[in-house]
Amino acid sequence: MEALRGKRIIVGVSGSIAAYKSALLVRLLVKAGADVQVIMTESAKAFITPLTLATLAKRPALSTFVADTNGVWHNHVELGLWADALVVAPASARTLARCATALCDDLLSATYLSAKCPVFFAPAMDLDMYRHPATLENLDRLRRFGNHIIQAEHGELASGLVGEGRLAEPETIVQTLERHFSRQELLVGKSILITAGPTQEAIDPVRYISNHSTGKMGFAIARAFALAGADVTLVCGPTYLATPEPTIKRINVHSAQDMYEATALAFSTAHVTILNAAVADYTPAHPATEKIKKKEPTFAVELTKTVDIAATLGARKRTDQLMMGFALETNNERENALGKLHRKNLDWIVLNSLRDAGAGFGHDTNKITVINRQEVVTEFDLKTKDEVAADLLLIIAQKL
Repeated sequence: MEALRGKRIIVGVSGSIAAYKSALLVRLLVKAGADVQVIMTESAKAFITPLTLATLAKRPALSTFVADTNGVWHNHVELGLWADALVVAPASARTLARCATALCDDLLSATYLSAKCPVFFAPAMDLDMYRHPATLENLDRLRRFGNHIIQAEHGELASGLVGEGRLAEPETIVQTLERHFSRQELLVGKSILITAGPTQEAIDPVRYISNHSTGKMGFAIARAFALAGADVTLVCGPTYLATPEPTIKRINVHSAQDMYEATALAFSTAHVTILNAAVADYTPAHPATEKIKKKEPTFAVELTKTVDIAATLGARKRTDQLMMGFALETNNERENALGKLHRKNLDWIVLNSLRDAGAGFGHDTNKITVINRQEVVTEFDLKTKDEVAADLLLIIAQKL
């Protein structure tokens, strides 16, 4: 666990029965050589005492802006600047809501809003609370803000129900932090070009042809590579997603032609190009300059092929460059992916199927199969898109 040695980590503990596990988490972090500061919510004190956590962390556990005994000010801004990572474990539904909506009414939420470091939330709550649309929306908001979510585990809950909602085990949380710090410098000096999201092909000034891509997978990949120290250029189609890391150079485009031009311009200096965008295969041949009125009983749009970005760049690819493409298929998946791999001169093709539950557009999860030029096949289980991105990062890093 050398990756954690000397790292300054804030452990945020909120009001959940799983707070008892925070003692083991703090102990494991200290044992790994981390410098740990505990911040508790008031409700967390009903489940575990500040003295227990302070003893394990070897420094007082904080919970208020001003210490009751000596009036010392616990500066949330300084705490946010001090930390190399903030991990909230357990993160109750209330604490998730506070942080997702900037309801800054305690020391933990104020420190979160002040933090300049990566933030990890490990949710813990009962099954129905975890599945509630409000909780799911708060988790999604926190992801979009660039935070890491350490997924709750499936098992027996305090209520007696069995399902998803258990706090990830302390060992799992420590391993997540270790992986994060281990890969921080993995790709320093490498230039990575990534495409993400859909394209929009104009029919007239108010209508367009597009697809269901949200950009979540491409943004997760961009974030993973940026955290690994790479210089990331992200060319993305229209999406509501915020730039996942401030170091990423983001280029917004709309049409397939826009995406091709932006990608082609950046391609020559890229060590690795990852083509994740769902680019339209066809575009209206003659888009109208004025809004088309609904007059005729039928209406036809003549379509013409767009530039095949992967094939065009693949033909230009030098021996010192690597390319990864994606294939979202609905039938003959392996055969279609292999054809794309070789036809477009890719080094890897990442296959996913719409027939796999939880994979494809819009989900926070994905299930992939990676095939390399030698047709070696590696299959992965259903994972969060952040975890999928980490798997792809390791595949490419090993090749580099």
